[in-house]
Amino acid sequence: MGLRAQVRTRDGWAVQHAVVTVTDMTGTQVLRAAADEDGTVRTEPLLSAGAYTVIVTAVGYAPAASTALVTASGRVEAGTVVLARQGGVELPPPGAWSLDPAHSSVGAVAQHLGISSVHGRFTDFGGRIEIAEDVQNSRVDAVINAASIDTGNGMRDKHLRSPDFLDTERFPEITYRSSGLTPAGPDRWTVHGELSLHGVDRPVDLDLSYLGTGPDPWGGVRAAFSATAELRREEFAMNYNQVLQAGISAIGTTLRIELDIQAVQGDSLPAV
Repeated sequence: MGLRAQVRTRDGWAVQHAVVTVTDMTGTQVLRAAADEDGTVRTEPLLSAGAYTVIVTAVGYAPAASTALVTASGRVEAGTVVLARQGGVELPPPGAWSLDPAHSSVGAVAQHLGISSVHGRFTDFGGRIEIAEDVQNSRVDAVINAASIDTGNGMRDKHLRSPDFLDTERFPEITYRSSGLTPAGPDRWTVHGELSLHGVDRPVDLDLSYLGTGPDPWGGVRAAFSATAELRREEFAMNYNQVLQAGISAIGTTLRIELDIQAVQGDSLPAV
């Protein structure tokens, strides 16, 4: 096998229509192959030893180029090639954008017994994004129904809603309001804001990646984002824990927040 590569988006999805072109140092094309349904590119002819340029293209994505050195084996492993959406270095057009809960997820991950993780998600939430002309003045407002926590285990979810954790009867809503953002890379930003959780308000930054903008089948325009943050439970007065004989906490003190968000341009969502 001459060349092998995986072509992925920034959030890990296969780019099925990607094309890989290999040229020698004179610019002459020596290989050209398309990715399969898994985003994998494989070519059979072996390459002569030397330096080559590997160019990966796909409609809607910025091309990526790299140099590959082929040894006497005639094979080259290009590894995973990550393609960014065309124009992905800019945020969506200014204006209001509404979070689409049907195509978004708000998740939390906690360590369990020091050896594995428990994943949960909130199923009831909404919010609004306001993209400003001056990007750094953009705002996010989101509200989550705390009682909508779902970890796939009814007994555990009931405990999480209790006063030991979320205390949803006293604090039914979790809110996040941003105060601005600063660039952190070509298509990444740090969102600064305040999280209200379990009756405690604290500043929390989100590490945000912009994944692109495009039309949807219902005549709307959508933008996609992913974001992560880490919280310490004790900072939000959730101190419950059970320490095992070995001195290991049953539940980790740190929560990893994982957000995958689709937003629709405008103040209302399409009826779908």
